[in-house]
Amino acid sequence: MTHPSPSALQAGHLRTHSYRALAPGPRLLVLGAVHGNEVCGTRAIEQVLAEMDAGEIPVTRGTVTLVPVTNPLAYALGQRQGDRNLNRNMRPSAIPQDFEDRIANVLCPLLEAHDVLLDLHSFHTPGAPFVMIGPQNNTGTLEPFALAEQELQLAVHTGPFRVLEGWLDTYARGVQRRASAQSSPSLVTDPNYGVGTTEYMRSRGGYAVTLECGQHEDPQGVAVARHAIRQTLALLGISPLPLVPPQAAPDILRLVDVVDRAHAGDRFAREWRSFDAVAAGELIGTRHDGTAVKAPQDGFVVFPNPGAGVGQEWFYFAQRRA
Repeated sequence: MTHPSPSALQAGHLRTHSYRALAPGPRLLVLGAVHGNEVCGTRAIEQVLAEMDAGEIPVTRGTVTLVPVTNPLAYALGQRQGDRNLNRNMRPSAIPQDFEDRIANVLCPLLEAHDVLLDLHSFHTPGAPFVMIGPQNNTGTLEPFALAEQELQLAVHTGPFRVLEGWLDTYARGVQRRASAQSSPSLVTDPNYGVGTTEYMRSRGGYAVTLECGQHEDPQGVAVARHAIRQTLALLGISPLPLVPPQAAPDILRLVDVVDRAHAGDRFAREWRSFDAVAAGELIGTRHDGTAVKAPQDGFVVFPNPGAGVGQEWFYFAQRRA
């Protein structure tokens, strides 16, 4: 895999590809490489662009915009982020402080100009693909939403069997816990830090899913991403591609808590993978002082990060949707 050199970034632009049909319809945005080391979406978008240019995927209704590399600095460096994580604290900045702020000033209006977002990612530990959705319909203050039915329909058509919900409110609970504990100022205690591309899209009246296509180096990840793009185009009626029926009963899990790493000496009990099942009382890890960290109920370990920094998310805990 090759990446452009950092010097190639001096032009300071974001490359997008838009196809606008002559008939009105939904406006879809597809993002790859929001994190620079997650390139399955980039490769899949490149394949789809070639198919569109060859007339193999006609765009007959609405608009589709594809962004192969959403964070060109992180992509050029071959790492998750450039100056910071683009998929956190997503909002326009009047006085941008870093590269990701400047990208957000271009990306946020792009999100606002579309109705639906498909954001393509991958993850660092082995595991099967899954798709993340937002909250159920609600009129609360954190993430009010009214398009949960459409979002779940999109999620189940992307391909994976497992659907995960509850990101932002669980993240906000972690923020509250850090703030009440008066943790170090270096720790993130701003609830908006949990807002990324999909949360921003929902806040502007659209709906969105994050597709985690598999482990970073999984050779099947590109095929997973390409299938999801094609199925999204078919579902929205943007292209007359055949629509594959979704799996009848997806496995919907809800994040319910986040546990931070409190000390560099905190250790997991074993090498966890996302969605490993645990029984109530089962040992998940041990704090540096010997305190056991156990599963509060039957559930699942999600996003385990043995390399998490002090005060950062160590793992999430999920349960099946009731």
